[in-house]
Amino acid sequence: MSGQGKIVITGASGQYGRAATDMLIAKGLTDQLILITRSPNKLADRAAQGCDVRYGDYDKPETLAAAVQGARKMLLISGTRVGARVVQHKAAIDAAAAAGVAHILYTSFIGIDDPANPAEVRHDHIETENAMRASGMAWTALRDAHYADAMIIMAGPGVMPGGQWFSNAGEGREAMVWRDDCVACAVATLTTDGHENRIYNITGPDLQTFGEVAALIQEITGCPLVHIPVDDEAQYAIFDAMGIPRRPVDDQYVGGIPWNSDDMVTFGRAIREGYLEICTDDVERLTGRKARSVRQMIEENRDMLIAAAKGPTPQPA
Repeated sequence: MSGQGKIVITGASGQYGRAATDMLIAKGLTDQLILITRSPNKLADRAAQGCDVRYGDYDKPETLAAAVQGARKMLLISGTRVGARVVQHKAAIDAAAAAGVAHILYTSFIGIDDPANPAEVRHDHIETENAMRASGMAWTALRDAHYADAMIIMAGPGVMPGGQWFSNAGEGREAMVWRDDCVACAVATLTTDGHENRIYNITGPDLQTFGEVAALIQEITGCPLVHIPVDDEAQYAIFDAMGIPRRPVDDQYVGGIPWNSDDMVTFGRAIREGYLEICTDDVERLTGRKARSVRQMIEENRDMLIAAAKGPTPQPA
């Protein structure tokens, strides 16, 4: 890897970017990392470690041209504004191509080839992949499945107290994947050869329904939890009652999650209609170890889920 040029990572202050940076530093590549963020103060620790931290903002394309200078590979981490990312990603791709970056790798999403897939995220990802292909650079599409972390760690605690998980995913199956397994695949493709112009479907090891996952949580925690299927309109009503915006709002978090309901309802429909029923061994092919399971994530977070089911501890008067 040394002598192959520097790696630039966009959105490097986010969870995915931080995890990727940690893994690359562990490989001894600190001095080859260029980290782009719109908030450089958030990466002061990385600068102190020896990384080259640069200001760059997807919404200000002129800032990206200088930020990507000197890089040979770019890890383009998708933005958080679902439905508004194509212009942002295109700005980063154009800047990379103009700066002479040779290879761009993008955190895409599974199941996007079929134009009938109703998930709103499909448009952002397929258009970004098309822009990569048209850029003249070598490209790699890292199509990640639904993160198990989003289901178990982020959403799980909210449904444990009531013992009911409402969703419009129906009996659709998906192979949820650990985010860290996705990151490990990205790092593997950044640091080894032979990944040019390839698509990888980064999934977990098991196709499961939401009902099966709820049953696993109940089995492992001993706390009651059942999945209750609802239609799309009922799902919208649930999210409306939680104060979740229908359209994306920058830096707006509800319950610690930067979500919007148009994204999530169409996502649930895509699961229900079978567009995300994809399971591969690409994690093992890229990293040399098997993808971790949803069961393992529940087991490792068992105490947290049990505590959530019991609700907040009463405070003394």
